[in-house]
Amino acid sequence: MGFSAGLARGGFKPVVAVYSTFLQRGYDQMIHDICLQDLPVVFCLDRAGLVGEDGPTHHGVFDIAYLRHMPNLIFMAPSTPDELKDMLEFALRQNGPVAIRYPKGSTSIPPSFTQPTQLGKAEVLKEGKDLALISIGSMSEIALEAAHILSKKKIGSMVVNARFIKPLDKDILERICKDVKRIVIIEEGVLDGGFGSAVLEFIERENLKGVRVKRIGLPDRFIEHGKRNELFLKYNLTPQAICDVIMNEVMK
Repeated sequence: MGFSAGLARGGFKPVVAVYSTFLQRGYDQMIHDICLQDLPVVFCLDRAGLVGEDGPTHHGVFDIAYLRHMPNLIFMAPSTPDELKDMLEFALRQNGPVAIRYPKGSTSIPPSFTQPTQLGKAEVLKEGKDLALISIGSMSEIALEAAHILSKKKIGSMVVNARFIKPLDKDILERICKDVKRIVIIEEGVLDGGFGSAVLEFIERENLKGVRVKRIGLPDRFIEHGKRNELFLKYNLTPQAICDVIMNEVMK
């Protein structure tokens, strides 16, 4: 971390590739050596989210909560490998610190973005009027599958790939709060201080009334060893589990 700050001060644009969970050890350097000086260092946070058999020490579930409050930082999460490549190119064009979080494994959804990454701009993957599923990064595939299940129940779901944890897409959030009113936020990270918290803070800050928000993510505990698909099932992050929560808590 300190070395990358020195390189950036010397005119380079270093890329720091690190497991999400191990960046926790560089928290102080992230604030004082990089963000405080607004240096153009790019952080690629591998294994963000649940990593399966590597166990409690390796789950990268805290990075959203401990990074999104840092001034000067741009923070992104791609939904596909191609989007990750585009975000990396975008990050290298910036003149300040940028972090990109991405999960272990890949995705089965095709490349969805039609325009290059733009600062603070989300992507609407599907339109719908009954509720909005706002997903961040790896959860976009899950959100699309959940929307398909809900469509069989005659529920039209708008699906948004948020792309940016910081800054948020204010325009799309204002549109959703005005026109849809029901919001379900899905993230592969801890709920306390996570992406959903950022959206709630935005709604409060903008004094947007009459909006129902349900956050779906990981609880305030250390996640145990287990296969990735088993952990998704246990913590209600599968498409069917998300639909069950929506039918029981959001659509009533």
